[in-house]
Amino acid sequence: MFSKIMVDYYGTPTPLQQLASFQVPEARVVLVAPYDKGAMNAVEKAIRDSDLGVNPSNDGNVMRLVLPQLTEERRREYTKLAKTKAEDAKVSVRNVRRHAKDQVDKLGKDKEVGEDDVTRADKQLDVVTKKYVDLIDEVLKAKEVELLEV
Repeated sequence: MFSKIMVDYYGTPTPLQQLASFQVPEARVVLVAPYDKGAMNAVEKAIRDSDLGVNPSNDGNVMRLVLPQLTEERRREYTKLAKTKAEDAKVSVRNVRRHAKDQVDKLGKDKEVGEDDVTRADKQLDVVTKKYVDLIDEVLKAKEVELLEV
């Protein structure tokens, strides 16, 4: 949730996770405690400017983030976000497959392995790629059902 938030920490973009600790005392409340109290305003500004849709309340020591109740519109937004993340994961799997295929083809071209081994490796790459793409699809379907459930 906070992994992409960057804080301008003394002129350097720094991930929020490196600057603060997080606690979840209730289901919809997150407490953010910066390690450096001087960075409190920068952390607050970064959270406010992020796409989380929360307004932190600062008491000087910790920031309290009250997450809004999920409306149907927000649930659909999260579903779209989940689809985007799933597609990014599929692209990553395919990139790994392409890189591995290039390596196998290079070994075959350099005559380090036989053509049968190259063909077998290509088939195994296809099977493994399909397995993980299908797994991503299953996880996405389960997450969509979970998000749209009221």
